[in-house]
Amino acid sequence: MKQGKLSALLPVFVFLIVFIGSGIIFQDFYAVPAVVGFLIALIVAFLQNPKKSFSDKLNIAAKGMGNQNVMIMCLVFILAGAFSGTVQASGGVESVVNFALSIMPPGVAVAGLFVIASFISLSMGTSVGTIAALVPIAVGISLKTGFPGALCVGAVVSGAMFGDNLSMISDTTIAATRTQGCAMKDKFKENFKIVLPAAIITLVILIMLTIGKPYEISGIFEYDFVKIIPYLAVLVGALVGLNVVLVLVSGIVLSLVIGLFSGAILPQQIFSVIAGGPDGTGGIVGMYDITVISILVAGIIGLVKENGGIDFILHSIRRVVKTKKGAQLGIAALSSMVDVATANNTVAIVIAGPIAKDIADEFNIEPKRTASLLDIFTSAWQGILPYGAQLLYAAAGATAAGLALTPMDIIPFLFYPVLMGVSALIWILTGIGDKPRKKKKEQ
Repeated sequence: MKQGKLSALLPVFVFLIVFIGSGIIFQDFYAVPAVVGFLIALIVAFLQNPKKSFSDKLNIAAKGMGNQNVMIMCLVFILAGAFSGTVQASGGVESVVNFALSIMPPGVAVAGLFVIASFISLSMGTSVGTIAALVPIAVGISLKTGFPGALCVGAVVSGAMFGDNLSMISDTTIAATRTQGCAMKDKFKENFKIVLPAAIITLVILIMLTIGKPYEISGIFEYDFVKIIPYLAVLVGALVGLNVVLVLVSGIVLSLVIGLFSGAILPQQIFSVIAGGPDGTGGIVGMYDITVISILVAGIIGLVKENGGIDFILHSIRRVVKTKKGAQLGIAALSSMVDVATANNTVAIVIAGPIAKDIADEFNIEPKRTASLLDIFTSAWQGILPYGAQLLYAAAGATAAGLALTPMDIIPFLFYPVLMGVSALIWILTGIGDKPRKKKKEQ
């Protein structure tokens, strides 16, 4: 194995320095858009290795950007954005939230918040959107029952991370499966087995902490079950193994048909709801950043690999790690560190994914296991980072609803993200369900 060069990783270090440094200086980790940080890193990558001409470097970067998996991943991001925009415009989001609230059983309000947040996030594929929808309700439950507000909000954040980690239309799932080259249904099954114990234990903890104080959410929650069908269709289609592109296109068409017949979408609005709003949110527009970032990162990784950066990582891991378990722990550590540095689990997967795939190939780890580990550990850290979007939204939403909270107030009650990471570590260390990847038959 080639020893590689540490200096080839300079573009990655430059991005982390720019991103983390600006976050510390401006006290806002979103002050400098990630796409700008990656553009700077790409420029640094072009400045390296003077032995190669600029044209050669451009070809290497373009080859990485045009990789089949990268292009399919970007296409899926765009379609997922289009589906999100159309289903929201047709009233699907409101119907999902109200349906979930209408079936919340009395007596387990806080545990019910965890379950409902899980269902909504699994359906919508967004943890932040779920948190924004349910935190005001969590605050209301806290004020009426006397339960700590941080506990109620923590239950929502925990459920949001559970659903987002498993959702078929979540950008983290898309990035994890495409970078590892595995089917979504395989990743879902593997991922679900690993995190299920954590979800059950979280549910038990929440019930035990709130037992004896029943509370039933009052009010009339209007929903149209027909508007929920696109979510169910996408979930079922992906689980049975249909191609994700076809599944999302079907979901978009179904949402448009339902929206048109219900009057929620006017004929002249069809294209605008697919594209998204002028404010840069929703629809395809909402996926611009992650799509461009994916292309830039692919170019950077291509140059880093050409200059010996990936060889250096693999050689370093090879010196320390001798077993498949060690390699999986390395993937867990890699994805965790990148997420802590970027405060964005999707970006972390896009960065760590190609490197994790090389490690998995080297140690014969199944793609579905690698994809699951990437998604689980980035989600676990993302759920507890005080400067991550999830906790920032949760604290801001609670404060706006009349209950002043900071991210640090919520962290002690984030049982699920911690247990999710612990459960994954147990699976790695015990080797549960660990099978060698199937070798392709020689023709």
